[in-house]
Amino acid sequence: MTPRRQQILDIAADLFAARGFHGVSVAELGSACGISGPALYKHFESKDAMLAEMLVTISETLLAEGRSRVASAASPREALEALVEWHIEFALDHRALIVVQDRDWSNLPDQARERVRALQRAYVDVWATQVRRHDPALSPEASRTRAHVLFGLLNSTPHSGRLPDPQMHDVLREMAHGALGLA
Repeated sequence: MTPRRQQILDIAADLFAARGFHGVSVAELGSACGISGPALYKHFESKDAMLAEMLVTISETLLAEGRSRVASAASPREALEALVEWHIEFALDHRALIVVQDRDWSNLPDQARERVRALQRAYVDVWATQVRRHDPALSPEASRTRAHVLFGLLNSTPHSGRLPDPQMHDVLREMAHGALGLA
């Protein structure tokens, strides 16, 4: 992805998070990017394609980095600690994408929605596997549930992030570690 394309997606994410996908026109997107609305079509086929790329790309990134951090870990505990750190970094750096994902999921084209779902299921599986490796007494369902609960906690940053990011990072880490039995 070119830096300019990423810049456009970042601006679009901020606008979509603030006003919703349907609350932002192509002309407004172009203006915010310093180009005309029609010039956006040089970079993206449509506003729908922009939303799709935005959410598919971040889902691919979450999964790839999650797998990478697990592969580098020496134990299930280290893997969980690395996953927590990664997801906190994501949540603090990409608040707008969390809001867009929550609010505008239904606006995704069908193919992109299915791709995002598949990537998200795989990401949950990465977490659930490590949760279960850390606590083998848990069932697969209980492990998956814990992963989903942790995502709820960590993805709360757009709504609960009232502290400066370094302090918020520490609070999220402490709470996630407590929930996982790593404290």
